[in-house]
Amino acid sequence: QVQLVESGGGLVQPGGSLRLSCAPSGSIFSIHAMRWYRQAPGKERELVASIITGGSTMYADSVKGRFTISRDNAKNTVYLQMNSLKPEDTAVYYCNIANPWNNYWGQGTQVTVSS
Repeated sequence: QVQLVESGGGLVQPGGSLRLSCAPSGSIFSIHAMRWYRQAPGKERELVASIITGGSTMYADSVKGRFTISRDNAKNTVYLQMNSLKPEDTAVYYCNIANPWNNYWGQGTQVTVSS
């Protein structure tokens, strides 16, 4: 069973940056979408950013202009560059990789923005 391994979370001051990475433990074929979600305490999980086959990207309004999603097709790895971080960005961030047969999820990585 392929698992997604996330890294890059941590504690950062407001205005700072973090880069999240998500790599599968094995091969995933025919990927059609790679996404980052987040879930803050007491809130529902929300879609933060996605990148689909062809390279089109989508961002939640709350992160537009601050976050950038990218991918390395050779490694099936997806990244989330987060700049100008705000306290309201504090959450557990989850990566998701989808193909026609499966929906893979990472274990989550904590991002805390605080002074």
